[in-house]
Amino acid sequence: MSKQKQRQRREALVYHAKPQPGKIKVVPTKPYSTQRDLGLAYSPGVAEPCLEIKKNKENVYKYTAKGNLVAIISNGTAVLGLGDIGPEASKPVMEGKSLLFKIFADIDGIDIELDTKDVDKFVETVKIIAPTFGGINLEDIKAPEAFEIERRLKEELDIPVMHDDQHGTAIISAAALLNALVLAKKKIEKIKIVVSGAGAAAVSCTRLYKAFGANPENIVMLDSKGVIRRDAENLSKEKLEFATERKINTLEEAINGADVFIGLSIANIVTPKMLESMAKNPIVFAMANPDPEVEYELAIATRKDIIMATGRSDHPNQVNNVLGFPFIFRGALDVRATKINEAMKMAAVKALASLAKEPVPEQVNIAYKETRLSFGKDYIIPKPFDPRLIAEIPPAVAKAAMESGVANSPIVDWDKYREELLQRSGNDNKLVRLLLNRAKMDPKRVVFAEADQLDVLKAAQIVHDEGIAEPILLGNRRTITELKKELEFDADITIIDPKTEASKEQRDRYAIKFWEARKRSGISLYGAGNKMRERNYFGAMMVLEGDADGMISGYSRAYPTVVKPILETIGRASKVKKVATVNIMITERGPLFLADTSINIDPTAEDIAEIAQMTANTASRFGFEPVMALLSYANFGSSSHPHATKVREAAGILHAKNPDLAIDGEIQTDFALNKELHQNQFPFSKIAGKKVNALIFPNLESANITYKLLKELNKADSIGPILMGLRKPVHILQLGASVDEMVNMTAVIVIDAQEREMRKKASSAKAP
Repeated sequence: MSKQKQRQRREALVYHAKPQPGKIKVVPTKPYSTQRDLGLAYSPGVAEPCLEIKKNKENVYKYTAKGNLVAIISNGTAVLGLGDIGPEASKPVMEGKSLLFKIFADIDGIDIELDTKDVDKFVETVKIIAPTFGGINLEDIKAPEAFEIERRLKEELDIPVMHDDQHGTAIISAAALLNALVLAKKKIEKIKIVVSGAGAAAVSCTRLYKAFGANPENIVMLDSKGVIRRDAENLSKEKLEFATERKINTLEEAINGADVFIGLSIANIVTPKMLESMAKNPIVFAMANPDPEVEYELAIATRKDIIMATGRSDHPNQVNNVLGFPFIFRGALDVRATKINEAMKMAAVKALASLAKEPVPEQVNIAYKETRLSFGKDYIIPKPFDPRLIAEIPPAVAKAAMESGVANSPIVDWDKYREELLQRSGNDNKLVRLLLNRAKMDPKRVVFAEADQLDVLKAAQIVHDEGIAEPILLGNRRTITELKKELEFDADITIIDPKTEASKEQRDRYAIKFWEARKRSGISLYGAGNKMRERNYFGAMMVLEGDADGMISGYSRAYPTVVKPILETIGRASKVKKVATVNIMITERGPLFLADTSINIDPTAEDIAEIAQMTANTASRFGFEPVMALLSYANFGSSSHPHATKVREAAGILHAKNPDLAIDGEIQTDFALNKELHQNQFPFSKIAGKKVNALIFPNLESANITYKLLKELNKADSIGPILMGLRKPVHILQLGASVDEMVNMTAVIVIDAQEREMRKKASSAKAP
């Protein structure tokens, strides 16, 4: 095992073990601080809902969490690519599934591992515990038992049951197939399909394709022995369903002339010769993980007309089950469906297929570093980070449940329902995942100015190993080398100590450049040389001179002592009068942009207006349409004190300069964040009826205090402070920032550098 794999193994184990074992926990949803609260929660108050449920069993949905609770049940017989590893060993996977349910659809998942391979015992156990749950997600159960278990539970329970290994892949791949056929200009009734694999997922996929019109006579399925033929002996009923009359035996024979190849088997079994033998505009879904049946690069090099999908995130068109199961269960739970039927699955397929044809939100384009994703060969299914999924898939599933007669609680107000769904997608760290994903697509060179600090080096190690950035380590070489050994960080990373003789040539070059820029500001050449021995000056000059793309500092020193050399070296961008900072707080209501949190102590009205405009630009860069409140202790002219009037003046400046910007003030924080309160009291406001996602503060102390209160009391994650208005991508951490905060800020730096590079290229292209 390589050292990198050993390190990754250790990190995975530490992740699951620390700070407490596992990935999920139970969190109370009701007050519990007083004796009265506890008396209502348990004895004697709890008797009342018990009696109401006794009168009418359906009241369990009204008074308990059943309606948002899904059991994730496995016996560990077919876990990922690990096989039959047993129920205990499957638990980390099931906890992970619980995590995905929560972050994508706000569903509470409880994992249950059953120590039995007996179908009857499995079914009986699930039936016994079913009253606890609103739905059952079966997971990682080997075929053919999986088919029988799901069939019986669907027949015998009155809550939704779905084996995601089968139906999740089927639903996502069916949506991709429908869209691929549109691009290939082919009809599903006429296409020839080859399916490599005969397990639960392959059978479910093929059944769903048949439901959409695929002709069974045009389908050939293969297992590990070759083509499944009708004249073979001892076929299971699932294999017999897809057995062919054709006298062929091998994949090479089956794929000749085929329109579609569906791979749910093993790696590298499809050759270029096989691809060349397929029909015009072939559709190839090579979904074996982690290595597909044919490598993506090989496939597209072999056939220019191919439409390709895989199970991998590093290629276009990832068939990812997370596009389906959270949202399908969300829709089923919200109408209290008694089952997940074919109509609901087909509705999910159609909704996914349709969503891929719609204009893509800028947030998604940013995440995948695309100028504009649009329906085509490289985009036939939505991306997992698409924020529209939760507002589109559950309503489609819910409607299908209602129309097919399996919904016990029909939805009446669909607009209200969609709004509720969007509210559910608040605090799920989507923004962090977007940032990291975007950064990985084009990593940049980032200077870590305090790399001889253990936590800083840990962050550098993570960004290197994850492909977020290429770190450049500044500091004492011996200390850094020793810490690298301690962390088993053995990658060949550039280390520079600005104080040593080895860096003299570079230091002298930077000193001359710095002196030339600052010689009329009291800086001598000798003084410039001394400053270049300081890592923040040296690192900033690396960025300014193009020897690095960005820089991060501030972990071990107070903010003012770090920002001074950055401002002196990098300086403001053209037309910027004030440099400022914004912190992005990941809150339950979604990301909140807070400015200015670190630099301007008592900004004027003009300063506040400029800070607000830069914050709007930053929010837009991350894919959010800014809706901004200029905060004060007063509301719209209720005070004539200068502290309030300067905020009012800033609003006037912005309304005149940028009338299309959704911003208003002065306004108190509660009115700004409470949409209903705001609408009722100030319907004339430019942000009335809108969800505010950016708060601009009247001074530094109010902004800094607020963001730190949110961070400590509400445990809200923070990204920032992000410096706005500099010439180059340099960002300064708060003193003692965590490793995660440093990693996230590095991603911000990389994206900042990417954006500047793209703007420079666009500007060069326009130049005569």
